[in-house]
Amino acid sequence: MSAAVVLIIAVALAFDFFNGFHDAANSIATVVSTRVLTPRLAVAWAAFFNFAAFVIFGTAVASTIAKDVVLQSVLSNGVIFAGLVGAIAWDIITWWLGLPTSSSHALVGGIAGAAVARAGWKALIGVGLQKIAVFIVLSPIVGLLLGFTIMVIVFWLFHRYRKVDRLNRAFRRTQLLSAAAFSLGHGANDAQKTMGVILALLIANHVVPATSSVPLWVVLSAHTAIGLGTLFGGWRIVHTMGSRITKLNPVGGMSAELAAASTLFFTAHAGIPVSTTHTITGAIVGVGTTQRLAAVRWGIAGRVVWAWILTIPGAFVVAWLTYLPVRALA
Repeated sequence: MSAAVVLIIAVALAFDFFNGFHDAANSIATVVSTRVLTPRLAVAWAAFFNFAAFVIFGTAVASTIAKDVVLQSVLSNGVIFAGLVGAIAWDIITWWLGLPTSSSHALVGGIAGAAVARAGWKALIGVGLQKIAVFIVLSPIVGLLLGFTIMVIVFWLFHRYRKVDRLNRAFRRTQLLSAAAFSLGHGANDAQKTMGVILALLIANHVVPATSSVPLWVVLSAHTAIGLGTLFGGWRIVHTMGSRITKLNPVGGMSAELAAASTLFFTAHAGIPVSTTHTITGAIVGVGTTQRLAAVRWGIAGRVVWAWILTIPGAFVVAWLTYLPVRALA
């Protein structure tokens, strides 16, 4: 491999690290807000299961990112580098603002923006982008509906149980399992996006054939990077996710995590790159609405939605601008 390829792989792993840093809130916000674990223990718990995801899930999402977003012939070192820079820059901006946007969709927007800067709109693969666009809308809705449904089922099963404190203590234990499940889904989805970028880079430089699956060293590197990023956490976003959208107790935290984890397991198996951020936020809102609509702080939720809407075009523009000075990269 050339020095340029090694450098871009390092940038891709840096994006994966920042993905874990930025999206740590997805995995641990509910556990921290319900005080089941301290922040330090929560990030360690999430990081472990982020890494362990490679044992359980395949690499279908990675293949989608590598082969179904832009034409293989358009991908170059410059395009991939600019796409990564666009995604990282957008993550930094939204992290600073405390907004839980999607690193996944920032990456898609970044790669698409750089590809269009090089070859025009014909560089994009409509079918693949359409699938991603559909699930931008569906993943939070599914998370919301599942969160609401699971919470209603729990209420129905335990509505005659008078010892609320003891019930909450029991669900504090189950929340450890639901948080682990969500962290597995987070690792399976988000780490695979970086694997897909590195695979596309290797194919573009003829290091591996176009039909190649993701090499094992790429899988291990991506999961290690996202796990380490999660260990460092992103406390601005933890605050938004864990307490500012709605107030959660252990029962609600478990319901939200279980709803989001179920959604992510399905999409990872189907190879659909969805946003873990969108999914868990939808689940938290679904849980909040079982109390009453006023229990959800809709002003905060509205800011989050606007950040979602702007993520792909924002990263697209940054990557498009970044490509112009680096287009000479082979």
